Amino acid sequence: MSTRTRIVFLKGHGTENDFVIVPDPENAVDLPPSAVAALCDRRAGIGGDGLLHVVRSAAHPEAQDMAAEAEWFMDYRNGDGSIAEMCGNGVRVFARYLQRAGHAGEGDLSVATRAGVKSVHIAKDGDVTVGMGRARLPEGDVTVSVGERSWPARNVNMGNPHAVAFVEDLAHAGNLYAPPPFSPAAAYPDGVNVEFVVDRGPRHVALRVHERGSGETRSCGTGACAVAVATARRDGADPAVTGSPATYTVDVPGGTLVITERPDGEIEMTGPAVIVAEGEIDAEWLESLVR
Repeated sequence: MSTRTRIVFLKGHGTENDFVIVPDPENAVDLPPSAVAALCDRRAGIGGDGLLHVVRSAAHPEAQDMAAEAEWFMDYRNGDGSIAEMCGNGVRVFARYLQRAGHAGEGDLSVATRAGVKSVHIAKDGDVTVGMGRARLPEGDVTVSVGERSWPARNVNMGNPHAVAFVEDLAHAGNLYAPPPFSPAAAYPDGVNVEFVVDRGPRHVALRVHERGSGETRSCGTGACAVAVATARRDGADPAVTGSPATYTVDVPGGTLVITERPDGEIEMTGPAVIVAEGEIDAEWLESLVR
């Protein structure tokens, strides 16, 4: 990478889950974990919960087999530089970037991710709906803890792992700086996203979340889906059993998402996606991080 290379970035968020966006159609920008973590640093970098590396599927070795279905691959990274399978808020912001850049318009769009190809719909009102796939509900009891308190949690996998705990008060989740302890360790060998949930009303819940690799975030799309699934099971509203879709409003610290699980198991998430800034990364600074 030459220091003369112009490296554009954008900043966006979905319900205040914020991302550094690096458009790189030909996969030419070297982004090792150290560089991603530096870009996401809120004091010494641009700042974000994660990074959306925008690459043509055909140009990325992990996405080439999806290129026939989806032109663009969301090479998503957590704020600490680690790779993640999927990010629901990130997909919406990714789609908004593609729309802004002229690569997509209102209507339907397919986006390749490490959790497979996701169907996206960009509505005229600005909201973006993402087909999040089906949830898997691994068997076995899981417990999460904060300080002296512990709760049973529902193990839900949305392409990435979640532990959903229903609590009396969201303050019981503590500061969520560190990952909440869980057991058994074998349930989540690669770590887990932990959601703490309270009821707000019929088919309406609120959450706080510790995202694996990022700490507490203002929103987590896959987490909101996991929470809706876990709540539907708790409420006896499993769409596969009732034959009717289950729709939940999920309040996150940064806004509101609407989650619908259909009888066939497919889950859709609808919410806002906003691009707030565009600029240029100092290439010499970035190159110093990847030497």
